[in-house]
Formats: sequence, C-alpha cells, structure tokens
Amino acid sequence: MAHQYPINFCPVCAARLERREKHGAMRPVCPSCNYVHFCDPKVAAITLIERNGQVLLARRAMNPAKGRWTLPGGFVECEEDPRETAIRECREELGLEVEITRLMDLYYGKAHEGGASIVILYAGRLEEGTAPEPGDDVDAVAFFGPKELPELAFASTRQILAEWRGPSNAVGTVSGEIGLRDRGGEPKRDPTV
Repeated sequence: MAHQYPINFCPVCAARLERREKHGAMRPVCPSCNYVHFCDPKVAAITLIERNGQVLLARRAMNPAKGRWTLPGGFVECEEDPRETAIRECREELGLEVEITRLMDLYYGKAHEGGASIVILYAGRLEEGTAPEPGDDVDAVAFFGPKELPELAFASTRQILAEWRGPSNAVGTVSGEIGLRDRGGEPKRDPTV
C-alpha cells in the first residue's frame, strides 16, 4: 500500500480521529460524528498520440522527474470524467485539442511518492497539420520513433512505450490493446508501474 499522509482530525466536525476496525480494516474514525476516513487512490489519465509511426512525448519542467519525458497527462480532478482529464491535460501541456479515440488500458502501481496509484491510458489523435507547443508544466514536446525514445520519466510510461514498440508491434503503431494483460486477456498486477 502506498504511503498516505496521516489524517488526525475529522474533516466534518474537527474532533480528533481514532484508529478503529471499520469495514474490514483499521481506519481513522471520528468518535463524535462516526465519520470514517478511507484512503482513496490518486488517479491519472494519460494519452498516447501517434503520428507517422511516432509517439508524442512531453518533457517535464518540474519534479518529480524534471527533464525526463512522458506521455501527456495528469491527475483526475474530483468529479471530473477521466476522458475529460486527458483532453484537458493535452490542452494544457500541448496547446492543442486532442480527440480521444478509445480507452486502451488501466495500470496499477505507484512510481513515486505523491504519484498516481491508477493510470488510465487513452489513445488520442491530433488534427493533421497541427504542431504541439509546450505549456503548463512541460518545457518541450516532440514526436519520437520506437528506436529513438529519450530518457523516460515514470515506470508506467516505460512499460507503455515498451509495449508500443515491442516485438509484436515493431513498426510502432498501436494495432491493438496494450497494457497489463496476458494473451488470455486477464489483468496482471505489476508493482513497478
């Protein structure tokens, strides 16, 4: 389980929380109003955008992984549809509207403190003739072929792009579903993602 910052006071009534057995686990519980705190996962949505056998990457301008490259994306806001997150993040990081064409996969794991526990991967398409420009928290954007990938930021990005350029997909096109699935289609868990 990923580290969670401790919660000591009830967000409803401000009473000091106690750790009690609730719903099958030890959780912070309010003795005054019975509020139960659940440590929810952080969720991110990212987009794999291809053009002419190359993938679009953004170079991070801030930590973690400053100077390394990743797929455009970011955290899902409270009550935001993850598909809208992917579109918003592409607008913020690339300066362009992206069309989400399909959901590709889900990844579970945490690459760094404060990072997402669940990463949702979408396939996206840019309008032909458009050129992305860096914005928000990136300082460069570029297309890369399968054999020319730069230093990548996160384990999930490395895994996604390894599958994108893998032996069954040597030309670098997304021809089918990718992600944590074996030939039978059953999800696998990879704690390094």
